[in-house]
Amino acid sequence: MLDSIPFEAVLKEILELPPFVLWIFFCFSNFLENIFPPWPGDTITVFSGFISSTPNSPLSFLSVVFATFLGNLIGALAMYYFGERFLLFLKRTKIPFLSTLYHEENLQKTLVWFRQYEIVVVLISRFSAGIRFFVSIVAGMSKMNIIKFVVLYSIAISMWCGLLLFGGSFLGSNWNQIIVILSYYNRTIGAILFVIFSYLLYQMIKKRNTKLT
Repeated sequence: MLDSIPFEAVLKEILELPPFVLWIFFCFSNFLENIFPPWPGDTITVFSGFISSTPNSPLSFLSVVFATFLGNLIGALAMYYFGERFLLFLKRTKIPFLSTLYHEENLQKTLVWFRQYEIVVVLISRFSAGIRFFVSIVAGMSKMNIIKFVVLYSIAISMWCGLLLFGGSFLGSNWNQIIVILSYYNRTIGAILFVIFSYLLYQMIKKRNTKLT
């Protein structure tokens, strides 16, 4: 049914929205993708770049850049502080299922590894929805310096979202070509992460079985 609606008609309706409402939507979209990875934030970011380049656009390119940056940063900080408090909750909880998630030895190994490579990890985290979600949480758990986190994540936002916004603005009506590329990119990254996770899980099970024998 949606396919029968002309894109030009939808675009016209969007361009007639109050600039502030449109800006808030783009800002909230970038916030939401940091706390809910399935949200198609990257697609909407590309689309916002395209919107800024259309004739008589209610938003300038700079205003879209600011909405993207602010939404991402607030979302990342929300997950950072969530991670900080979630760790305390796991330590104190008496709920059987949740208490099993807290394994002091494995957790400390993870946090030590993160502190060793935190600069690289935070910088590349913005290039994958799954990674950026967990990295912000682990950064909070490890009590990473908040200023350092903000600076590094800001650089990451500038690199990744800058490419998406510029691509959407530059390609104009062909902005959806970037979405096709993103689809292949996300599938590739997802497959790589799945292989890495499976390997780590295998090693953990193997190590546990060795201890039991």
